[in-house]
Amino acid sequence: MRTVHTHNILFAIGILMVLVLLQLPLAGYVTRPESQQLTQLLSDASDEALELADDANETKALILNDEKWVTHALMLAKVKGHVDNLALIIEKLNKAQKSGSELQEQAVKQMLPLVKELSANTTAAINYLNQNKTRPTSETYTQYLQKNADTARQLSSIISSLLEYQKSMAEIEKLRDKLGVSGAPTP
Repeated sequence: MRTVHTHNILFAIGILMVLVLLQLPLAGYVTRPESQQLTQLLSDASDEALELADDANETKALILNDEKWVTHALMLAKVKGHVDNLALIIEKLNKAQKSGSELQEQAVKQMLPLVKELSANTTAAINYLNQNKTRPTSETYTQYLQKNADTARQLSSIISSLLEYQKSMAEIEKLRDKLGVSGAPTP
């Protein structure tokens, strides 16, 4: 997972560096400034998504460890808490998304279906577990846990990639200012 994430970051930074070297007007593509409120909410979402991904992976690992039903129920409750927290953050992001950059707005739009999917899968896994209080080993339950772990990692990756991109763009702008290189004027 880290290798793919590192590869994606290096690829994005490489493209940005090529654009800077070619002195394309990167600033011309930004029609709305970034919102500090959205940046903070995205940072909060990133933290929550990282915890969710870790707990979703831990929940998935329970299948291999022959844990008791209660352990599964407690871990799913923990995952559900993260999903609920993310849903609240997404709600705030939705309300504020027009105040930020197009990139921030796109990120919010990409996050919403993933959080909905996580919520549906977590609820389904909890319902299944409540109906089958023996050690859950069915293929369906395992698939719910796998899908949650995959979706949580995807959500975490989207958010952290956006935050890394924002940092890179801020650094590029600082370097441009130092070099006296200007991009196209922003509206």
